[in-house]
Amino acid sequence: MKVAIAAGGTGGHVFPGLAVAERLLEMGHDVVWLGTEQGFEARILKGRSIPARWLTIAGVRGKGALTLLQAPLRLLRAVAQCWQLLREEQPDVLLGMGGFVAGPTGLASWLRRVPLVIHEQNAAPGMTNRVLSRLATVSLQAFPGALAQAEVVGNPVRSVFAALPAPEQRQVPDSERPRLLVVGGSQGARALNERVPAALALIDPAQRPVVTHQGGRTLAVAEAAYAQAGVEATIREFIDDIAAAYAAADIVVCRSGALTVAELAAAGCPSILVPFPAAVDDHQTANAAYLADADAAVLMPESGLTAESLADALLPLLSDRARRLEMATNARRMAWPDACQRIVDVCLDAGGAA
Repeated sequence: MKVAIAAGGTGGHVFPGLAVAERLLEMGHDVVWLGTEQGFEARILKGRSIPARWLTIAGVRGKGALTLLQAPLRLLRAVAQCWQLLREEQPDVLLGMGGFVAGPTGLASWLRRVPLVIHEQNAAPGMTNRVLSRLATVSLQAFPGALAQAEVVGNPVRSVFAALPAPEQRQVPDSERPRLLVVGGSQGARALNERVPAALALIDPAQRPVVTHQGGRTLAVAEAAYAQAGVEATIREFIDDIAAAYAAADIVVCRSGALTVAELAAAGCPSILVPFPAAVDDHQTANAAYLADADAAVLMPESGLTAESLADALLPLLSDRARRLEMATNARRMAWPDACQRIVDVCLDAGGAA
């Protein structure tokens, strides 16, 4: 069977799609990726044995009034291009993983009567999937209630996260200093880079955790903030092996993108989640609530994130291993370790190969 996967723009769309693509290839199926050369997907697919077809598509939300007025014409051109690519590739099924690239490909798939499977990664669905859910053969979602009448399958994450040792084997005893991991993403979360050091400065040095802080592109901001606060930390621009970093963390402070939330759950990490306030449709707050409502995370809106409020949230976790273990166990209960295989099975069934 041949499966076309449309995903692009951000890691939250690309990495789940990549996990599904690799599983399909392992099972002996053919895969073709539909994306853009300017997107995140081009960098991730480089050097991998996944054929790709590049589309000339760009998003329109948040790009200004002129771009919005041009949107219908751009969409028609994009759908026509996708129609031609699908005609050439002849996939048995199209899997749309969200992002603007999935819109025209999904419409072209529907017009060509190619079975369409869509997957919504976020708890608050994007505009593309809200539209495509009305046309799709099967709609899937990572979080309950995102799309009406869609099957909940979770978000695909690499198997290495679920394979990590159990939280009770990783959490340090109360006699040792806990390990704090701060992750701001590849762009760097300036709010975290500035306020985490300030919060740690308010905590007695004897109670402070061992800190690893990933600062992203605003690394210099984090370095300056830690120096000013007089707090020791290992500061990195990027963390290549995030699974290993989670395994070595007793508490995680981070944003709440869909993939991050799925990885925290799979790894079983207690966390303090600070949603990115400018995320489209405020989907990161909805993502964070999935873990917070299960008592697996603390949700802290950035609008209320101060050195004092963050220190108040950290202190009970730093001093209580049993509490951290409770949250870690709750997190793992919210994971979907079979998400990737379930999506694969749905695609094969929709394409007639199951």
